Amino acid sequence: MSAERIDAFIGIGSNLEQPKQQVESAIVAIAGIPECQIVKVSSLYRSAPVGHSQQPDFVNAVAMVQTSLSAKALLNHLLALENLAGRVRRERWGPRVLDLDLLMYGARVRSSGLPLLPHPRMQQRAFVLVPLLEVAADIIIPGCGSAADCLRNLGPQHIERIQ
Repeated sequence: MSAERIDAFIGIGSNLEQPKQQVESAIVAIAGIPECQIVKVSSLYRSAPVGHSQQPDFVNAVAMVQTSLSAKALLNHLLALENLAGRVRRERWGPRVLDLDLLMYGARVRSSGLPLLPHPRMQQRAFVLVPLLEVAADIIIPGCGSAADCLRNLGPQHIERIQ
């Protein structure tokens, strides 16, 4: 009997050291996580930074995976990939060589401990919602509703498809 496979969504972003290549390399690395299979990957998008505007634009994507790993185990793999890419955590919302966020893990909701699910503030960010909707057009964000409705309710945020 095989372990239950869960659909999970991973946000991928970079704005340092050739961001486009960092995102593409991260997609390959995610595909190498044991018990984790990439189902679909969005296009790449360029977006303005959030929080600290005095930094380069980000390149973002979302990957949909199926996994039998626990949410915590998947998050640990993502954090290890960030470390391998050279990520140094200096300031919140600061520039980063690689940012991998576990956005959703099935329909699970977790409001304390790690990982928080769904990812906090994902419903407020076009750079998450636009690529998420590309890979899962009818997706519902637990506790928030339709991702499409969340996107429609956002104020203007700069995001452009680059690949």
